[in-house]
Amino acid sequence: MWCRSIYIKTFLLCLLFPAFYFAQSDDNLIVPESKPKMGIRVRGEIVNGDTVPLVVLPDVWVFGEYSIKSRRQYEQWTRTKYNVKKVYPYAILAAAKLKEYDRVLQALPEDKRDAYLKIIEKQLRGEFEDQLKDLTVTQGRILLKLIDRETGKTSYELVKDLRGSFQAFMWQSLARIFGSNMKSEYDPNGEDIMIERAIKLVEEGAI
Repeated sequence: MWCRSIYIKTFLLCLLFPAFYFAQSDDNLIVPESKPKMGIRVRGEIVNGDTVPLVVLPDVWVFGEYSIKSRRQYEQWTRTKYNVKKVYPYAILAAAKLKEYDRVLQALPEDKRDAYLKIIEKQLRGEFEDQLKDLTVTQGRILLKLIDRETGKTSYELVKDLRGSFQAFMWQSLARIFGSNMKSEYDPNGEDIMIERAIKLVEEGAI
């Protein structure tokens, strides 16, 4: 019960963190004001005084067949795919919510931000707390990893920035008791390679 509370609390706190690091600059991009008579509208970029069409193509991921060397590894791969498919939507939601709240917080006076965050936290608890309670310990650990993947910051950093060092220390201490670590960084080319492979399959609709 306490272990699941860590994941629930951390997820809610992460959703409330102002995501200033998501801001991107479009200063060098030009969007035509009028609709073209033919073709499609694309962005343009000025290169040496000339306007050049700028088209961003989606990434294409190509993987070789995953090598399963033992029955144990096969079972681990099967569980990983199942767990990632279940918690990945929450990580995507966290990143989207952070952007949404950031826009609101940017426009709010400093003295009204705490009240706004309390209202949002209450709404989030009503919407997600029951769902997050159903997560297993392993699924909770993967969720923390994926929050780091989607936001660029560990759960510990997010809680520290939002609630302060003491709150971050307390939740990290509790997490460590149950074998978790809120400071763990996502490592797609190392220990989390299996999770990364599973994410790509989810994104491609293969699982």
